[in-house]
Amino acid sequence: MSAPAASRPLLKVCGATSPEEAAAVAPRADLVGLWYGVENGARDLTRTRFTAVADAVRTAGRAEPVLVTFLHEAGEIAAAARAAGVRWIQLHSYQPPTAVAALRRAMPDAVLVKAVHVLDGVCLERPFLRAYARAGADLFLVDSATRGGAVGSTGHPVPAAALEALLPALPRPFVLAGGLSEADAPGGAFAAHPGYRGVDIDNAARTDGGPLDPARVAALDRAWTGTPAPAP
Repeated sequence: MSAPAASRPLLKVCGATSPEEAAAVAPRADLVGLWYGVENGARDLTRTRFTAVADAVRTAGRAEPVLVTFLHEAGEIAAAARAAGVRWIQLHSYQPPTAVAALRRAMPDAVLVKAVHVLDGVCLERPFLRAYARAGADLFLVDSATRGGAVGSTGHPVPAAALEALLPALPRPFVLAGGLSEADAPGGAFAAHPGYRGVDIDNAARTDGGPLDPARVAALDRAWTGTPAPAP
């Protein structure tokens, strides 16, 4: 399945952990990331909790839930996604192209997002980008990694020069992550790239590291997508 085209950039906020938190931000986000199979992740969810939070996202606003995972095994990922009725899946670790292909076979109608990681100005997965596309990735998520091994929600931006060098090599559209806030909107040169589809934000969608904050998400929505505040 191809990633849906959008008339404006998408806003994804990541790491909701309760139905109440998800419902509060779903009206001003397009996608809400839910961690499942993120070993030792502070916002990792059990299967039951994942399903409950996904239901809250769908019923509370315009957003769709996204399964964000470090898992490699397609059967386990697909089972969780099907049980929760989730069609967006973000592979956010170092899964090989064969894992993407297996997941595409298991879920032919899913939107598959493959995260790629920039470390010291170099995209670690660059040699495999076309293989990921052939395997069935619909979108790439460009994020930063750290020398300590952290991937996702690091708060570290992708260097502009590294992003500029990477964009011509991406064979699919992309979403940008990595320490973004509303102050960065409407973005650098990447925002004019024909493959640009939106942003993925975690830390700036919270106040002092707490739960996703509806006011912060609304500010991000206005800044990055141009969606005005609802009429009183």
